[in-house]
Amino acid sequence: MSQAQFDNVSVVKKANVYFDGKCVSHTVQLADGTRKSVGVILPSKLTFNTGAPEIMEVLDGRCRVKLAGSDAVAEYSAGQSFDVPGNSSFDIETVETLHYVCHFG
Repeated sequence: MSQAQFDNVSVVKKANVYFDGKCVSHTVQLADGTRKSVGVILPSKLTFNTGAPEIMEVLDGRCRVKLAGSDAVAEYSAGQSFDVPGNSSFDIETVETLHYVCHFG
């Protein structure tokens, strides 16, 4: 997961903009059909809902995450990732601007 770039991909030109611009990402489709999003979350406290399971890979920055149904808060920084179940949600507090890749399951 820690590769620096994705080769031979299609990119959706229009950005995904959430939470009044606090989160901006682009959807990337790999040659094998795998879909990912690559983006940035500005310092904020947000709640994301999931459809498919996700792996959130942190490229840069720091965040605190609480998964739905849990009282535990975990902190993540560059080089770490966390799993989010499908049809769920997570609360995220970005302590520093967070650069991420979301790998959809």
